[in-house]
Amino acid sequence: MPQYQPLAEILRPDSLKNYIGQSHLVGEKAILRKTIESGNIPSLILWGPPGVGKTTLAFIIAQTLNRPFFTLSAISSGVKDVREVFEKAKETVGNAILFIDEIHRFNKAQQDSLLGAVEKGVITLIGATTENPSFEVISPLLSRCQVYILKHLEKDDLISLLNNAKTFLEDRDKIKIDIHESEALLRVSGGDARKLLNALELVVNANEGKKIIITNEQVLKVIQQNLVMYDKNGEQHYDIISAFIKSMRGSDPNAAVYWLARMIVAGEDPKFIARRMLILASEDIGNANPNALLLATNCFQAVTMIGYPESDLILSQTAIYLACSPKSNASLTAIKSAKQMVMNKGDLSVPLKLRNTPTKLMKDIGYGKEYKYAHDFENNFVMEDFLPEEIKNTIFFTPGNNPRENEMRTKLKQQWKEKYKY
Repeated sequence: MPQYQPLAEILRPDSLKNYIGQSHLVGEKAILRKTIESGNIPSLILWGPPGVGKTTLAFIIAQTLNRPFFTLSAISSGVKDVREVFEKAKETVGNAILFIDEIHRFNKAQQDSLLGAVEKGVITLIGATTENPSFEVISPLLSRCQVYILKHLEKDDLISLLNNAKTFLEDRDKIKIDIHESEALLRVSGGDARKLLNALELVVNANEGKKIIITNEQVLKVIQQNLVMYDKNGEQHYDIISAFIKSMRGSDPNAAVYWLARMIVAGEDPKFIARRMLILASEDIGNANPNALLLATNCFQAVTMIGYPESDLILSQTAIYLACSPKSNASLTAIKSAKQMVMNKGDLSVPLKLRNTPTKLMKDIGYGKEYKYAHDFENNFVMEDFLPEEIKNTIFFTPGNNPRENEMRTKLKQQWKEKYKY
């Protein structure tokens, strides 16, 4: 009996021409595409969320360059497996490519074992990770690799994947598929191509007859009934961390602890959990309670040192504290607004009075002139313009409605009066 192949695997593209998404990397004249077309790629790390084409891109690179291609999964492979690949690579013609999926799961010793072969050119390493390589890949290895960031697939990308899959299934199974509504398929995919194709395949297989009409209601019903099958490749890992974060953001310590327990029982990396709480402490709590970031930072450091089972209590304490903490996304809103201003206005000039003045010439031409040193004034404050003239008096930070940030608002209003209209 032939082995079953998921639709996502069957439809995996084998060339850049058929590759969907990541146009910033592999579109016409994009940086990675030019590197691939040059025929000489460095070792690299592909960093991005699940289901956006990291593995496929590695395979396409090997195909395009006609290189020997070896694959390992960091979940099931060790140093012995790595060394076996090195020995095989030495016997091949041309620089072999070693693709390591989830390279962030390799420990320091396992990552160290890659260094010699990468330096000597025995292999060109391509690592794939869903985690920030700055945290999870050792510095010596990271310094020898170029990091490329892959993004979530856009709606148009997902629609293209759906249409391709629909055409394939119609031809292969001699059926007619009418995707009457696609919103539910897109929603359950979460921007993950593999999830999208798995969901479509489940819905099609759940129908009988030669004409299949797909609706949002039908998709949700089938997916709920087949949740375990749908999640067989571990995508629920990301759904649970999402539920965990949303529970803390929503100030529900009971739900937060439940989802935390689900991850602990499943053996989730405690650093992964702690890192997500670090982000939430700043993104969703911020200056409403600055201690949240301090506790989350200490939590990350503690679980890094001690691991399971002792980490359970530390993670639980932190999750409960964050869930019960007052919430504010004012810092997130402020930096998003400021970044958008930078994108819209470009690199505006720094006012002369705020510029650095390391030389006499700079002072002579006006750098630093008329700058008012705050500590020379009462209460260490003086009314001054610190923004470029073009965006003078623009407000980026709006304090949230909570005790601590209301104190900030009162102080800002006293200091800046009508300038910022707090």
